[in-house]
Order: sequence, then C-alpha cells, then structure tokens
Amino acid sequence: MDRLNKSIDALLETYSTHNMVNHPGDSNLPSRASIERILTGLDELIFPGFRDSSGLNKSNLNLITSEKVYQLARQLIRETEKSLAFSARMHEDCLHKDCHTSAVLLVESFFSALPDLRRMLFFDLQASFRGDPAAKSMDEVILSYPGFQAIVVHRLANYFWKARIPLIPRMMSELIHGRTGIDIHPGAQIGESFFIDHGTGVVIGETSVIGKNVKIYQGVTLGALSVKKEETMLKRHPTVEDNVTIYAGATILGGRTVIGAGSIIGGNVWITQSVPPNSTISLSSQELL
Repeated sequence: MDRLNKSIDALLETYSTHNMVNHPGDSNLPSRASIERILTGLDELIFPGFRDSSGLNKSNLNLITSEKVYQLARQLIRETEKSLAFSARMHEDCLHKDCHTSAVLLVESFFSALPDLRRMLFFDLQASFRGDPAAKSMDEVILSYPGFQAIVVHRLANYFWKARIPLIPRMMSELIHGRTGIDIHPGAQIGESFFIDHGTGVVIGETSVIGKNVKIYQGVTLGALSVKKEETMLKRHPTVEDNVTIYAGATILGGRTVIGAGSIIGGNVWITQSVPPNSTISLSSQELL
C-alpha cells in the first residue's frame, strides 16, 4: 500500500504541475458524452425513423420532431455556453460576454439553418448512391455508409466552426473520426454532392476548399506541406475544384495547390503543384508536374 500511496502523491503532483484537470461545477468544459448524445439526436432529427423508429408514424411525426428539437436545443445551449465561457477565459477580447444569451441565440440560429443543411445532405446522399454501383438504395447509404456518416457530421460541425463556437466542432469531428476512420477538420469548406467511397484513412485539412460533385476514395490526404505553428492563419491545404475524382492513396499538399475542375487524380500519386482543369494524373504521368 505504501507504493500505491506514493503513486497517488506523484499523480496529484502532476495535477498541480501540468494541470490538464477539468473541475466539474467550476469552470467546466463541454462534455464529450453530451456532445455524442447531441450528435445522435441530431442524426435522428435529420433522418427520422432511420436511427430510432420506436413509436414513430405519420400521425405523430410533428409532435416527436418538436419534442426532439426542444430537448436537443436545451442540451446544445448548455454545452455551447460552456464553450463560450471557455473562450471568454482564454481570450480577453471574447465577443461573448454574456455566454448564456449568446448560446441561446447561436443555437436558435443553428436550428433555423437545419432545413438548409438537410437539403445539402440530400445532394450528398444522391451523390453517394449515384457514385457507388454497389449501393442498392439511398436507404442503404443512410444506414451503413461511413463516408456519408462522416459528411453528415462535417456539415454540422462546419456550421458551428463558422459560428466561431470553440471546442464543440472539433469534438464532433473527432467523434466521427473515431467511428469511421475519416478525419475531416470542421473548418474545411466542402461543396454540395460530395462523396467519399469506402473512406478509411481519408484526411481533409482545416483550410481545404472542395467544390461541387467531388468524389474521393480511401486513403486520400488533402494536407499541408509543413506543420509550423506560425502558419496557423495561412491557407495550408489544397483547393479541389468542381467535378474532380481522386482515387485511393493520393496525397495532395499545399495551400497554393489547386486541382483544376474536371480532373482525375490516380491512386497513390503525390502532388504539391497545381493541376490544370481536365487533367488526368497517374504515377506514370507525374514527371510532367
């Protein structure tokens, strides 16, 4: 027991020296478990009956939807208020002096935007079904496709990112990253009708810009040429224009790198320079870059 007591003392000492302690009831941070429950609830709200069909029918859809919105709004206001309070503590020039009032306004704005987000996801759903011959129905895509699940969460996280809500967007993106193996930073700008096929190992960096009707396969990286901290505010990740297909294992790096519209990027290529529109790039053609 003496060794255990010494271990406890040493552990407590690291709490004082290195911090990394969140004190519930004090200046508390958003709860990972709460954000996960909120994501689940939003998923049920966006796709009624696909995740939780208990008691749902045409006659009570309005009532159940209203109940879910009010329940989720209360949870989201609580977690958003914690996030804004964190920002206020970290930055003296924080815009959110009254964190609760700001949280209410932000959450109300989010639910106002949810119908448009849902319409955007319908185009992503169509792209997923259209882009994969193995998909037998759009219902199958909703129920089982990890790439589609990742873009659903990204659309939500990106809204909160653009609203300058700290912590929550990253928590959302990392939760779905853990489930699917698809790592999309919430700051990435992604146009409509986006399709990730298979998906495992896909990485899309913070300042990536992706146009409409883009299709990417597993193992694709849209990354930065360097990871210097002083480049935080710069565009570090590529731009992919409309109607581009990027095959498995391709690595595209750099904030000045633009993949021109209509291009096809072959598997396992390494690109650090821009590609003109309507190009086809493969391993055998890379000496041209």
